[in-house]
Amino acid sequence: MIHSSIGSPEQLRDPNYTPPLAVAVPLGIQHVLAMFVSNVTPAIIVAGAAGFGFGSNSPDFPELLYMIQMSMLFAGVATLLQTITLGPIGAALPIVQGTSFAFLPIMIPLVAGKGVDALAALFGGVLIGGLFHAALGTVIGKIRFALPPLVTGLVVTMIGLALVKVGIEYAAGGVPAKASGAASYGGLLSWSAALVVILVTLVLKFFARGMLSISAVLVGIAVGYVYALAMGMLSFDAIATSWARSASFALPQPFKYGFEFSFAAVIGFCLMAFVSAIETVGDVSGITKGGAGREATDKEIQGATFADGFGTAIAGVFGALPNTSFSQNVGLIAMTGVMSRHVVTIGAIFLIICGLIPKVSGVIRTIPIEVLGGGVIVMFGMVVAAGISMLSDVVWNRRNMVIFAVALSVGLGLQLEVMNVPPGAPNALQHLPDTLRILGASGILPAALIAIVLNLVLPAHLSDESTDEVTGGLSGHGKGSLSGE
Repeated sequence: MIHSSIGSPEQLRDPNYTPPLAVAVPLGIQHVLAMFVSNVTPAIIVAGAAGFGFGSNSPDFPELLYMIQMSMLFAGVATLLQTITLGPIGAALPIVQGTSFAFLPIMIPLVAGKGVDALAALFGGVLIGGLFHAALGTVIGKIRFALPPLVTGLVVTMIGLALVKVGIEYAAGGVPAKASGAASYGGLLSWSAALVVILVTLVLKFFARGMLSISAVLVGIAVGYVYALAMGMLSFDAIATSWARSASFALPQPFKYGFEFSFAAVIGFCLMAFVSAIETVGDVSGITKGGAGREATDKEIQGATFADGFGTAIAGVFGALPNTSFSQNVGLIAMTGVMSRHVVTIGAIFLIICGLIPKVSGVIRTIPIEVLGGGVIVMFGMVVAAGISMLSDVVWNRRNMVIFAVALSVGLGLQLEVMNVPPGAPNALQHLPDTLRILGASGILPAALIAIVLNLVLPAHLSDESTDEVTGGLSGHGKGSLSGE
């Protein structure tokens, strides 16, 4: 807890209070370090799925740098919408925005193997989905009943399950090495780098305090980076080349990749916006309870949802991925006891500065894929754990177990069957139109739809049936989130 000499207890609980700059600046940077890796990772994963070259000599190298750059820049812009506000947009609370993992299972099938050509439809979906997300702000309080922990916990768990494969592929040497049949794929050297990251992250999370614990994944990747250099997996020449090919300053370009209306992209982003909006509601409530000991107001929840959506829409215009509130920063506010939104504004400015300097993206891009894989394994594993934490709030009667069983079986089955079938080979959805096939391949949207519909139509009195013999002791109370590390 930050010492009370920087302000009275009443001031520290006030979002409008500004601590002395000597404290506010380090706290703002602390917020950035807590979310930095999670924020840029989705851009790298989407680029890899699209087939961008990962070497500094690749013709796609500038596109990859641009996507990383935009992730930082528009996370900062979306955060400013939350902290400074723009009319009704923003909660005027210390909410940190960043690139969302939730949309990855939708984005990966949209861009898979299609290169830069797929980005026009992708960012068209981000733009329209963001506007739809903002529109949810007008009704967010009225639709929460349709998304209880049974539904949101299922969706978040499936998001994590869809992504854990990515972490293993990265740790083993990366998708390009796997596709080319490289002998190094899955080698001891690759795994050793990933394990160094995981080990350092776990040690810091459990045995360190303060800043080291909060930024454990970031520090773990930094240690893994040094290990890769020592083991010859990365050379100083490659770092110098990446640095030289990256500009010192660059502004974002509107519609850099064009604009294309893809029905699959629009439907996918709009449907996932429900999950992201409900997560933001939880984060706003967590901030007001943990930082000020009160419930969030309807105005704060509505403003936060508006900022979520409009931040995503603006990001889509300039080639950045969807944004959402970051839950690890909610915990940071509770830990420090400082609820000042101006502290988070300082962090947002730091992100924007980084996003305007492509050389920062150039350094990030030199991280070996195996090192990144170690961090991704931890982060995506935490997404699964967050989903299970949400499910611990469910009353596991026979009704809810049937809903969960059917939704999970269909969703996870589609994930495993369709997404793992080689291109051109028959799959379970091959006779569906392209739009429905792409949406169904994620497994998440079919599972969510089934869970929502069954939860609304199955008679509530079924929940009164005793299920002691089948619950296996599944009970508890917890709260998870898919943006936490």
